[in-house]
Order: sequence, then structure tokens, then C-alpha cells
Amino acid sequence: MRAQATRTPQQRDTPAQIPIAPMNIGEASKASGVSAKMIRHYESLGLIPPAQRSDAGYRRYSANDVHRLAFIARARDLGFSIAEIARLVDLWQDRSRPSAKVKALALEHVERLDRKVRELLEMKATLEALARSCHGDDRPECPILDTLAADTGHSGADD
Repeated sequence: MRAQATRTPQQRDTPAQIPIAPMNIGEASKASGVSAKMIRHYESLGLIPPAQRSDAGYRRYSANDVHRLAFIARARDLGFSIAEIARLVDLWQDRSRPSAKVKALALEHVERLDRKVRELLEMKATLEALARSCHGDDRPECPILDTLAADTGHSGADD
């Protein structure tokens, strides 16, 4: 996830809110909600085209670049992987794409999210059961630690 505070996709700037004049990386970061570090990273991955450069060598971003960055940020907020985002960007740029491809990609992601939710709920249930089995007092016996240490092949902290 990004280091910045995560906003929901609906809270991100829309293209109408993005300045039209070329922006430096700080301005593009603010307008898109993507950190400067991640902008450079996305550029290195080819998710955005290489930035134009000023005479002094500073990166300059167009409104289209910032719109693409905001698109990428919204996709990241929804949990899409970098590879999936690259496919989404390609589909977004291809005006002749069939929407069925986009829908299939989204539904594949929903299936992965459903699996992850099930895994997290299983972990939660296990931890709740372990916490219930622990007295949580001054005694050194701890069923939580005993369970974590069971059948690991490790004999203690010196391993």
C-alpha cells in the first residue's frame, strides 16, 4: 500500500480538478494523490510514460499524466496488483476494447478478495479461540504460545 493516507476511489481528484498547465512532481503528486516516490516507481515500471523534462532537467507532468496517475491510485486502492493495473491501463487506453475483458479482470480480483476474506476470517477465529483459552493472568502457562510452538521442530528462542 502507499505510504500516504488512503482515500477511497470516490475521494480522489477527478480530471476536472486537475490543473491543465504542466506540473512538477510535487504538484502532480498533490493533484493525483500519489507520492513522488511512487510516481517515479510507476514511471520506472512503464505504467506512466517517461515524464517530459524542463530545461533544468526537472520532471514535468501533463494533465493526462496526472489523470493516469489518479487512475492507477484508484486501482491500487481497490487492491489490484501492478500487473493487473498495467492491463487495466492498457484496456482504458484502448477505446475499442470489449468491456467484457475489463469485467472479467474485475471479477477475477473479486474472487481473490473473497479468498483473502475467508483466510482472514479463519485467522481471526483461530486467534479468538486461542485468546479464550488463555487465562491472561500472572501464570507463565500460555496456550497461545504453546500452540504457536507446537510441531514446529524448534525447541526455543535460541534457534
